Amino acid sequence: MALSDKEKALMPQHIAIIMDGNGRWAKKRGLPRTAGHKAGGETFRTIANYCRSIGVKYLSVYAFSTENWKRSQEEIGALMILLERYLAEGLRDMEKNKVCFRFFGDLSRLNPRLRKLCLQAQERSADYHEVQVNFCLNYGGRDEIVRAAKAFAADVAAGKRSADSLTEAEFENYLDSAGVPDPELVIRPSGEQRLSNFLPWQSAYSEFVFMDVLWPDFGPEDLDKAIEEYFRRNRRFGGV
Repeated sequence: MALSDKEKALMPQHIAIIMDGNGRWAKKRGLPRTAGHKAGGETFRTIANYCRSIGVKYLSVYAFSTENWKRSQEEIGALMILLERYLAEGLRDMEKNKVCFRFFGDLSRLNPRLRKLCLQAQERSADYHEVQVNFCLNYGGRDEIVRAAKAFAADVAAGKRSADSLTEAEFENYLDSAGVPDPELVIRPSGEQRLSNFLPWQSAYSEFVFMDVLWPDFGPEDLDKAIEEYFRRNRRFGGV
């Protein structure tokens, strides 16, 4: 992607992506849904590397939602195996890639092996600051806000906080994304045009780009198109 100096200055520092369409991609090819998830995993790897090459500092991806537990046990099992494989590779190559891993969501429901890999990846990469990938895993935006509210209420009950002193900025410290800037751009491939409970608090002023391409077919050229659309937007944040 060839960028002008002005575009380099305007490049979103945080891009969030709803990785949607794996199942439909597989169905179109007469393959099991698990094949679509595997292909989608390779797409993620390609897009993550491309984001790094063009100067995007934060990439958040919707890997597994709180609602995805409704899917078949076979599909859930395959997804968890793929996640374990990716995280194991990430840990193996961490010193070379120097990518910071963060996890948004309630990890307590994950199997112990996967949860351990998540915590290891997060801990071992904490000192890498060039690029950060946020995996939304067993994540739901409403669930995140409820968990944050409970944590704040517990601090109030313990005398650590005053209920009357709560501000938006203080509440953000209780969210999974504490310390991470809000995404300027949220992308959803697959033709669907909704957030599906993805980062509702953080995306309050994000620009949304919906694209009619299934996630496994999503390439760097599609990301370029989304960023070019972002450049055309006039971000007023409630002003004139």
